[in-house]
Amino acid sequence: MTQSVLLEQIKSKKSFLCVGLDVDQDRMPLDLKDDPDSIFTFCKKIIEATAPYCVAYKPNIAFFEAFGSDGWKSLQKVMDFLNKNYPEIFTIADAKRADIGNTSVQYAKAYFKHFEFDSVTIAPYMGKDSVEPFLSYEKKHAILLALTSNDGASDFQLLKTEGKPLYEKVIEQSKKWKNADRLMYVVGATKAQALQKIRTLIPNSFLLIPGVGVQGGSLEEVAINGLNETCGLLVNSSRGIIYASNKSDFDQAAGEVSRGLQQRMAIHLRQKGII
Repeated sequence: MTQSVLLEQIKSKKSFLCVGLDVDQDRMPLDLKDDPDSIFTFCKKIIEATAPYCVAYKPNIAFFEAFGSDGWKSLQKVMDFLNKNYPEIFTIADAKRADIGNTSVQYAKAYFKHFEFDSVTIAPYMGKDSVEPFLSYEKKHAILLALTSNDGASDFQLLKTEGKPLYEKVIEQSKKWKNADRLMYVVGATKAQALQKIRTLIPNSFLLIPGVGVQGGSLEEVAINGLNETCGLLVNSSRGIIYASNKSDFDQAAGEVSRGLQQRMAIHLRQKGII
């Protein structure tokens, strides 16, 4: 998917919401427990309820991997369902992959050609040759971890090198890589104040912002500090949406939470003159 198509969706739906599919069977409604394909059934109902309000879905690969071959089959069904019924919605494989070049080539093939994701999250620690294989696909995107919302982010990302935090060096260096225009970046919502400086480094890039909701990130702070002239944000909420209810109305509850976030996002898009 090109960024222009994604921007059309943002304007059409007045939303920059990404719904994270972190599928935990222990938190599913009891009436799904006996479903032989409960992972897919849960995801399908969440997607149908939230699709009017979001522009992206982010399956968290670990939550599928945890079920072995059955989990991979469910992921395939989720992606087949999305690509057939909602081809206009941007998809993100939250896999945090990257390895030596020939291994990254295979990772890219798996997520872009087999599962047909539009993008995949990438860890930058191994550098250029571990990332560029993901950037070789037209209309696909690599979403580079820059400044994350977890407690351990300060272990490395904030270390000073040449007088600036390491995550800033990662961003600056990544701009020199081949097909860097296909890069997006992860910045945690709990680090919203850093968005002002990040926007001076990558003013036109899309930023994936996890951490709004259960992790305590503020949508308002993210929008104020992170929106650019065309939007440039995908704000993700996972548990706060998909587990809004653990009863049979879980999909309706997810839709209501998504609609609430979309309405708040529309206000910021209007204030910015994007819609």
